[in-house]
Amino acid sequence: MLTAFALTGLAAAQDTAPTTTDTMEMTGPAAMSASENFAKAQEYAVQADVAYPVPFYDRTLWKAAVDHSYYAASMEAGNRDYGAYLAQLYTKTQWWINAYNAWNKLGALNDQEKQWASLSAAKLAYLALQRGDNASARMYVEKGMSWADSASLQAIMKRLK
Repeated sequence: MLTAFALTGLAAAQDTAPTTTDTMEMTGPAAMSASENFAKAQEYAVQADVAYPVPFYDRTLWKAAVDHSYYAASMEAGNRDYGAYLAQLYTKTQWWINAYNAWNKLGALNDQEKQWASLSAAKLAYLALQRGDNASARMYVEKGMSWADSASLQAIMKRLK
């Protein structure tokens, strides 16, 4: 349970955080190198973890982390570390379709990445199932299971039979 003091601290952290627009005007991700954008993305992600109880892209610091990571990955498309970090940020901020596409683009994944990729597929499968799109749900389940099997994916697959 958060105390009034803790809530005040969180509110202050959120109110004093630089907006992405301000950050871009001062440092300009497009003007920064890929490695500078990557470092900035990591810095913002650490700050966001402290500032917000739940990670979402629409939070200022998470948006800045994802945006800088996107620039780094775009500037050096062949740098796997940059692409994997972007996919990880998409997953963490619950931007499921971007996470799924980013993991899919990376190709061979390590064990932890397979878990994150599978989670993104499971979330998309569930959303597709909710809207009655069984074909898409099945595609996401099958891809997710190819990365890493999970109880969630198995449960969705049972609903599709």
